[in-house]
Amino acid sequence: MAGYQELIKNFERVRAYMREFYVYGFRRREEFAGLSARSYDDERRRIESYLGDLMRFSRSSDGKRVFISVDSRRMRHNPFYKAWKAKSFTDKDITLHFILFDILFRCEEAFTLNTLLDRIETDYLSQFDEPMLFDESTLRKKLKEYVKEGLLFSEKRGKQVYYSRRKGELPEGIEPLLDFYSEIAPCGVIGSFLLDKAPLHESMFDFKHHYITSSLDSGILAALFDAMSKKSVVTVANLNRSADEPRLLRLIPLRIFISVQTGRQHLLAYAPDVACIRSYRVDYLKSVKLEEVTPRFDELRRELDSMMPKIWGVNTKRNRYGKEHMEHAEFTIRINEGEEHILRRLEREKRVGRVEKVDDSTYRFVADVYDSGEMTPFVRSFVCRIVSMRFSNRTVENRFKDDLEAMYRMYGIGEGKT
Repeated sequence: MAGYQELIKNFERVRAYMREFYVYGFRRREEFAGLSARSYDDERRRIESYLGDLMRFSRSSDGKRVFISVDSRRMRHNPFYKAWKAKSFTDKDITLHFILFDILFRCEEAFTLNTLLDRIETDYLSQFDEPMLFDESTLRKKLKEYVKEGLLFSEKRGKQVYYSRRKGELPEGIEPLLDFYSEIAPCGVIGSFLLDKAPLHESMFDFKHHYITSSLDSGILAALFDAMSKKSVVTVANLNRSADEPRLLRLIPLRIFISVQTGRQHLLAYAPDVACIRSYRVDYLKSVKLEEVTPRFDELRRELDSMMPKIWGVNTKRNRYGKEHMEHAEFTIRINEGEEHILRRLEREKRVGRVEKVDDSTYRFVADVYDSGEMTPFVRSFVCRIVSMRFSNRTVENRFKDDLEAMYRMYGIGEGKT
């Protein structure tokens, strides 16, 4: 009977489980519809082998829950990268891998495919009673794969193609750069792979806000960047929390927006079926398939750039006729003597809005955006200093005030009024 294996073929399955355990969190085995208990346990053990002591379990009246617990103050390297470094392989795969790199140990030596095939059979497999034969087609595919991955170098000399090993040394002193890049940049897993080639060292960086879950989306993000560089249309499988099956969408990817507050990544893309630019959460995208090149990419990228001064977060609302829909928002705050840092923060975090001075102690923030509801967390951070506020979207303003009154009642402040 086939048993549990730590190695993986399909990263999407591991990504889905990690997303459920960590990003969404606290889901019981019974809540994973369509999966057997055996499959659930195999995936849980596989993730546990990557994450070790980060796995946690809790029991309540409704059963056992599994989740991942991370303290960013004690963690300098993203633990999720371990999953990217575990790939499945056959006996022939691993045997051919080590034989090839033993023959190509010296970077200055190069061999043709036929020479490599002869060396493998003569020097490595001839002493076995039942040799593991590699045909020309298998070796050619493996060499082509390693050239594409950057492990080998190919050079045509006359009619023959010669293969050699690429030098793998890192530039001296690059480790701090890779330490920072691997934990901060999109697709930082590339930096983690490069760090595996570096001498052991202690990272000099600590992170107050360490958004590690975006590493699970590195494959999706890399495909989107590739599509943007080629100006291609893509077909994506977009997950919906309320639907069992992902929805296939044709999009023209334009930019990636990354929140500095949550680390969440969004794709801003043109959707031909609704003829407008929309945002899509990258962690909800299950696959990305590159299609044809589109002549509209530069035009649509310019359109998005012109919209950015009106985007507070990622929403780009349109009315039912597809026309641009703007919402006005403003609030006035009072700043006491000695609280100049409040004004500096308002100026620093205003994004697409502007700050107007009313008098020496009063300032007004004004913004015209597509979705004023996205501003609510920002406005809430000034709540004890707000003198007045006015939103053209009355629903957003009333919801904000209702939340405040509910808080006042909860803390017993007056009758919900202040």
